[in-house]
Amino acid sequence: MRRTRFLSSILATLALLAAAPVAAAADPAVVRTADGPVRGTVTDTNRTFQGIPFAAPPTGENRWRAPQHVTPWESTKDATRPGSVCPQRPITDPNGPQDGAEDCLFLNVSTPRTSGTKPVMVWIHGGGYTTGAGSDYPVTQLAERGDVVVVTLNYRLGALGFLSLPGLDGGGDFGLADQQAALKWVQHNARAFGGDPHNVTIFGESAGGLSVCAQLTSPRARGLFHKAIIQSGPCEITWGDGQQMPGQPAGGYSISRTDADKTGSGVAAKLGCADIGCLRATPVAKLLDFPLGQPAFGTPLLPEDPAQAVGHRASVPTMIGMNRDENRLGALLFPEPLTPETYVAAVRGAYGAAADRVLAKYPVTAYPSPTIAWTAISTDVIWARSTHRITGQLASRVPTFGYEFRDRTVPSMIPGTSGLGAYHTAELPYLFPGAQQFHGAQPITLNADQQALGLQLQRYWATFAHTGRPNGPGLPAWRPNLPSDNTVQGLDIAPAGIGRIDQVTDHNLDFWSEILDH
Repeated sequence: MRRTRFLSSILATLALLAAAPVAAAADPAVVRTADGPVRGTVTDTNRTFQGIPFAAPPTGENRWRAPQHVTPWESTKDATRPGSVCPQRPITDPNGPQDGAEDCLFLNVSTPRTSGTKPVMVWIHGGGYTTGAGSDYPVTQLAERGDVVVVTLNYRLGALGFLSLPGLDGGGDFGLADQQAALKWVQHNARAFGGDPHNVTIFGESAGGLSVCAQLTSPRARGLFHKAIIQSGPCEITWGDGQQMPGQPAGGYSISRTDADKTGSGVAAKLGCADIGCLRATPVAKLLDFPLGQPAFGTPLLPEDPAQAVGHRASVPTMIGMNRDENRLGALLFPEPLTPETYVAAVRGAYGAAADRVLAKYPVTAYPSPTIAWTAISTDVIWARSTHRITGQLASRVPTFGYEFRDRTVPSMIPGTSGLGAYHTAELPYLFPGAQQFHGAQPITLNADQQALGLQLQRYWATFAHTGRPNGPGLPAWRPNLPSDNTVQGLDIAPAGIGRIDQVTDHNLDFWSEILDH
């Protein structure tokens, strides 16, 4: 009898279970963030979520204020399209039409469909701190091939991001503060997207690379990331009179808070404003007439100049590199091509008593044109010297992997131009196929050899995000740099391929030490 009752009870329970409604499977297109749910786009290989606000709109009283927390939401927010880019004008036309809106603090997330917790890679775009957007970079292929979660972000640009005034809290560093707000968002939300908040790599190119340097030295960024990749942004990009372009004054991409306050006060005066309230009421279009693009140091966010601090502040494994012909892209900004005569005059104007030695080292006849000869000098002086110096400083403190991208066959990003070699931004379509190397530029198409190199770059970058070392199965070995190394990992298509190259010899760095350091 007891056995009969027991069986009857089991059968009744099974019947109830069979009749119960089956719980619906979780929708892979919907993720609940700490602020509210978002619905993205799902494919067979990726899930992509775009236009997620990571801070309150920096408008009204929030203009020139530290990023504020976004207002949470209950209904599912559409995340199938990017949010607005931050206000900017074309990098090639400072007087061009305005693009973007002030409500622009959005980020995008791409994650592969594979299971398991993954490293997070956070991309910081370049553009001279005055242009660009996270949505310019398609990251789905890197996410899928590298088995990583990739985040791209916007940050305030130009005067909206880097204006400073005496007494203005956070002045000169609002764009960098936005980057940190996005990194804090990653810490709070990575797990919801399958990412590991304890394994975050920041990486960026040009102004994005300089931003990585800044975050490496910022006490407020401590603990927000665990590895760093610096692409063509070697912590300092400075030049003397006439060294960047003939006749151009000395300059660079960082500024002291004192000097930033003076510059900002000058901007306010030109706008007819005596206080921050007047400036906050100024239309964005007027502010774009002042393309400020220098983060300020000597501030709570950035106590020291990153170029001086990175050698004793960096605390995480770092990859750092440049492109073989960085400054050839800058030649497109020359008012007119150099002639043999104007080339000689430009060298004499920049290097004075040492000009004859420079002309002997860089004879105009050794290059396709006088303009390319000039860019060989400026690449070595402005880019290679600082990259080599910073690489050595990092290597004395943290595991450091130096590289140089050297594929001179990459198509030009500017239609109708050629002969730019491995120019500034040339590596971006290898990492992000379909990327806009500058905001608004047309993406370029790579051939089969270039795509194969791109796959190797993606694997190196993603492997570094996983392990802190770029080496992986099937990849040419890449050893860490020693502080005294002259060599870095050369990244090229056949026949040169991938292997160690002598950066000191290739860029005449011993020669330039004799000319400029004595």
